Amino acid sequence: MNTNPMAMENERKPTVTIVGSGICGMFTGLALDRRGFDVTVIERDIPPPDCSANEAFFSWARRGVAQFRHPHAFLGLMCSVLEENYPDLLEHFFEAGARKVSFEDSVPDHLKSQYQPEPGDEKMWVLMCRRATMETVLRKYVTQTSSVTIRNQISVTGIIANSNDDREVVMQGLKLVDRSDNDKRSELYSDLVIDATGRSSKFDKWLRDYGVEIKEERDDAEIVYYTRHYCLKDGIPEPPRDAKNPSMGDLGYMKYGIFPGDGGHFALIICLPNEEKELREAIKDGQKFDQIGMTIPGLRPWLSADKSDATTSPFGIGNIHAVWRDFTSSENKRLLNFFAVGDSAIRTNPLYGRGCSTGALHAHILADVLSTHRDPWQRALEFKRESELKVRPIFQASLSEDRKGIKRAAAVREGANLDKADSFKKWFALAFGDALVAASRDKLFIHRQIMKTINLVEKPGDFLKNKKIQRTVLLYMLRGRKRNSGSRIQPGLTRPTMMEFLTELTSDGSTDNQADKSLPKAAASAS
Repeated sequence: MNTNPMAMENERKPTVTIVGSGICGMFTGLALDRRGFDVTVIERDIPPPDCSANEAFFSWARRGVAQFRHPHAFLGLMCSVLEENYPDLLEHFFEAGARKVSFEDSVPDHLKSQYQPEPGDEKMWVLMCRRATMETVLRKYVTQTSSVTIRNQISVTGIIANSNDDREVVMQGLKLVDRSDNDKRSELYSDLVIDATGRSSKFDKWLRDYGVEIKEERDDAEIVYYTRHYCLKDGIPEPPRDAKNPSMGDLGYMKYGIFPGDGGHFALIICLPNEEKELREAIKDGQKFDQIGMTIPGLRPWLSADKSDATTSPFGIGNIHAVWRDFTSSENKRLLNFFAVGDSAIRTNPLYGRGCSTGALHAHILADVLSTHRDPWQRALEFKRESELKVRPIFQASLSEDRKGIKRAAAVREGANLDKADSFKKWFALAFGDALVAASRDKLFIHRQIMKTINLVEKPGDFLKNKKIQRTVLLYMLRGRKRNSGSRIQPGLTRPTMMEFLTELTSDGSTDNQADKSLPKAAASAS
């Protein structure tokens, strides 16, 4: 039954054009199709090739998504959206090789004896697969289960809008070029236009040309991160979790993390501050990328020559910003019948893996607003209000983590003592942070609450309001910072030793794609 009020009133489906067929665009289309809208998706890239998801990872020219081959994961928030709305889609992901990693599966071995199932644990699971798998499975699902029309190789060159008495700008459609038909130009009109083009969006420029003011918050994360993909050798199982030598961590001057995928594939990301120019240059080389990775104990079980083979060269992504755009801030001209979802409106550092989850959440917020309200300006204001309520806390937490990371990386480069506090406030913050990390490694109930934040199933930081956690952390503070700081320090080279290591790599001069994974002297002595 069609419950869309606008459709019932006009006895026709309201038309929607979504620009961008990435994960956020597809979920927006699915959600609106199920609410009675007539949805067309415009995509500038070619469709997925007619092959397996694994083959698509290597062959699909997905130029419109800069992060296409970088690691992805569906966090608990995203998995809840799937379970509640598209349980059959989940089965298609699993058939394509995606894996479900439950909260119980992720509990470190030394805490497993404390584990007892609790309500809410079922919300904390992660879907692990490569983005190529996500997109090919999702695209096939959309075409088979919905009325959404997808038009590929269509580029948007501008917008069609009407300005009413200089008080309103009403979106009416798009100017298009068909790259598959000799660059044939056309216009497409619709009741609503939705921007799901992500970080490469041009809509803000086009709207400003019409006099629309867009309030934008933009903060540079000041990092570049590099990815290399691998596949475990035949018969080699995935390494077990090691709490003492984790496969994810932060050395201050370098963050790293293993992202398991589907079919024995996995990726390693190494994230570097913009100022670490020597490391950034070295990490572009396949052999040096692996050798740097091998200096970290938690990565060796994955990267050792007898465990895995590289399937790609290293590749990077930069220009990483936290962005929040408000399209309702114009005092002179109200913008009507246009909405931006996901990275086009709200963007966080992809290092935290929150983009797919917040994008899917944002898509369904918009679908609910559009199917509930009919007045164009009321829709815009309600979408803003719901976005502030449900997505803003995640954005703010990510931004705070970025700023802390920038300060820490600068301090490490300058050789500053990170444990030194010049005020009681700073001392308490450092002591509390160390005690929290130490307690979370010993106490499963704290680990569980932190994982709720990581999986976005509750607002970031809410667990710190728990009285039991507060008492436990304060008791750990009584042990002293020296003892607690041992839980914070990640195994790996100090920055001075890493610089010495780079000198050895440079003098060695080898640039073979498949690394000699032995450790040069500086790294071996430090290990």
